[in-house]
Amino acid sequence: MITGPQCRAARALIEISREMLSSFSGIDEETILKFERKLEKPGDAVILSLKHALENAGAVFLPEGERGIGVRLKFTRSEARRLSILESEGGIVGDDEVPGA
Repeated sequence: MITGPQCRAARALIEISREMLSSFSGIDEETILKFERKLEKPGDAVILSLKHALENAGAVFLPEGERGIGVRLKFTRSEARRLSILESEGGIVGDDEVPGA
């Protein structure tokens, strides 16, 4: 599981808003706000949804060890920039027409 401060730190690192995290995770913004500020602890399923959404967006959560818990980027800034450029080169996304799918 992740903590509220880890959630907030991950959002800052990957540069997404609560609104975007809400969209990615399906969790309402108010719940995210209360979790990040340690006002309320949502259920495990909600925290897991937030964790998966943040990981899919590029965060890596570090387990508690001798140096404490944390969060880091999955990619370096230059790798993320290159991936962003590559993702933009494909044009408009459309449905695949795969037989039997």
